[in-house]
Order: sequence, then C-alpha cells, then structure tokens
Amino acid sequence: MKVSALACAAGLVLAGCGGSHGSAGGASKTLTIGVSLSLTGDFADPGKAAQRGYQLWADHINAAGGLLGKKVTIKVVDDLSSPTQVVTNYTNLITRDHVDLVFGPFSSLLTAPAGQIAKRFGFSFLEPAGGGPKVFAEHLNNLFFVQPAPVVASGQVFADYILSLPAAQRPKTAAYPSLDDPFSAPIADAIRARFEAAGIKTVYQGLYPAEAPDLTPVMAKAIAGNPDVIVSGSQSTDAYQQVKALIQLKYSPKFMFMSNGANSPVEFPDKVGANNTAGIFSAGDWFDGSPEPGSAQFTTEYTKKYGGTGQQIDTNSAEAYACGQLLEQVAAKTGKVDNATIISTLHSGAWPTLLGSLSWDADGSPKGTFHLVQWIDHQLLPVFPAATAKHTPLLTKPAWNG
Repeated sequence: MKVSALACAAGLVLAGCGGSHGSAGGASKTLTIGVSLSLTGDFADPGKAAQRGYQLWADHINAAGGLLGKKVTIKVVDDLSSPTQVVTNYTNLITRDHVDLVFGPFSSLLTAPAGQIAKRFGFSFLEPAGGGPKVFAEHLNNLFFVQPAPVVASGQVFADYILSLPAAQRPKTAAYPSLDDPFSAPIADAIRARFEAAGIKTVYQGLYPAEAPDLTPVMAKAIAGNPDVIVSGSQSTDAYQQVKALIQLKYSPKFMFMSNGANSPVEFPDKVGANNTAGIFSAGDWFDGSPEPGSAQFTTEYTKKYGGTGQQIDTNSAEAYACGQLLEQVAAKTGKVDNATIISTLHSGAWPTLLGSLSWDADGSPKGTFHLVQWIDHQLLPVFPAATAKHTPLLTKPAWNG
C-alpha cells in the first residue's frame, strides 16, 4: 500500500463514524484533533517543529478532500513544557472541547502523563516524541510511539559504530553528562553499559537538573578526566549549553554524541554557531532524500509552505507528519477512524511511513532501528549503517571554530 495513494483512498471513504464521545466527528463535516505542544518553555523549539508537521499533514489531507470526507482541524494548546499543564490540556481538550482524536506532545516527560489521560477517556494516542522507558512502563495499549524504535535504542546505533571500529581507533575513555530527564539519561546509560563492557573506561557520569542556568561547571567536571568521547544525554536547550560550555573551556573531544538537540538542522547551528557543529553525532529517523513512502512529497510540501531546503527540515516535523500518515492508513483500511478502531488496527501488521515501516509491541514500543547522523560540511547526514549512509563518518571531530 503506497502512502502517496492514501489521501485519495481516505478521502473517498465516506463511512459514518457514529456520534459518541471521541468518535471522530459523527455527522460533523470536520474532524478535530487536539494536541498539547510546548510552544514556550524548554521544549519550545522541537514543539514548534512538531506543530509544523501536524499542520502540514492536515493541509495535505484536506487538499485531497479530507479524511473520510471530513475537513481535519488541528487544535493546538501550549503546555509551557510542563507535565502538570499537559495533563490539564488533554483533559480539557477531551472533556471540554470534545475533540474527536488527540495526537501526542513533545518529550517523554510530557508524554507519560498525557498518555494516561488519553487512556482514561478511551482515546488512541499516536505520539511522535515520547519514547523513553517510563512511557512504555505505563503499559498503555492505546499509545503508539511514532518513531522506528524506542529512544533508548537511538544511542545503540552510535555504540554499534564505535564498536565496529578497529581497537586502535576506538575511544579509551568516556564522559556521560546527562539531563535528569526520562528521555535523555537512559540513552546515555545504555551506551555507557555497552562501552564499559567493551573496556571503554568511564571517567565521568552525572545528572544535571533542567533548571541549571549554566552548564560550564558540569562540563568542567565531565572533561576533567580528559575523555576521548563525550556522550550527552541531552534535550535541546541543554545541548546548546553543553557545546557553548565546551567551547568556553576549550575542550574538543575526539568523538561526541548528543541524544537530542544536535539533530535539529536549523536550531542547532543557529544556537551554537554553524562552524561548531562539525563532527558531532546524533541519531535520526528521517533525512532529506529518504526513499521511504511519502518522504519526497513531504519535503516538497514542507519547503513550499515553510521555505528553506529539505536539509533544513527538523525531524520532529517528519515524525509528527507520520502520525497523520498512520491515521490515513487506518481510514483507508477500515473506513473508520474512531479511537477503538485506531487502537485495534495499528496493533496488527506493519505500516509504511516516511520514517520507514512501523510496528509496535503491546505497550506501543516500536520494533525498528535508527540511523546514525553526523554534522559534515554544515549538513546533518546519515553516516551509519552503510546501507543508508550518504557520507563516510568523520573519524575525529574537528576542533571548535567559534
């Protein structure tokens, strides 16, 4: 089933969906999807990127006649990057605003409590940015993390690459500065376990709070043992602060991996300086030029609506767009998009998206793998594994140039 044909198929299906609460609109001519996103606060940059992806998909499906003949409206409210506010937002979207469906917020920190609210009211929960262990530990059968793998696995591709190198080229020592966050720290911890098992000595491991105004003291401790590799369990703002602190401290490791922040093709070079990105690794699930279903169309639509180039598209936008692709496929297959149908349908089979083919276990944890990406010549490029690489990895991170 080709995703490019899904919009037409979904638009032609005019089956009624019933009029009960959360039933995808009933007899209404519109289908409203509620979303709580971080438009302000610590997660504002990726939150806004996700908003662009959600809205772009709505524009795409509406241009094709809507979903099941209904015009899709995305209703976004700001959660201030707050776990407390996200609970209030989803409760209000469902009980006060009576939205038909909901999509997820940004970050595991917000997704875990939000998923519980969706479950309580019987709503499906397609979410593009909450894949930390605590999310799946909730055992929510209504939740589907719309990325190829759980976030802990995003660091595994970096560990795979490092451990594939000849012994003489591998780092001997490592530091692991991490944000105290259910998304970030587990990624660094998983890499550390593999590195230590392979004989790479840990010279620093520590957590810092989200409220830390200056990470220079943290990074000074991290580099005291002269680590060959720095593995950063980071989000966005703190990732920028880490790089700035290392520049100030005049320390450039041989290898550097950042779980998040560095995978933003626009915000990262803007915040740390375009000449300070070279050689930094991160993990990714979508890249410009990807051959996956719907990717080329997504890129064309995105650049037409928001400007820029395909290289400048944030993967958070692609992940949010993929939530819509999945909804299209449920509609095309079943003729319905009520919450119960979405949940039961997605728990069976594999589903092609611009992120690749997705499938999940009973807790919504996906079963695929990520790409390793690296900043090379001011571009964020897939470099490992070889089957999807567009460039050979830089073996040593260049010195800071800021």
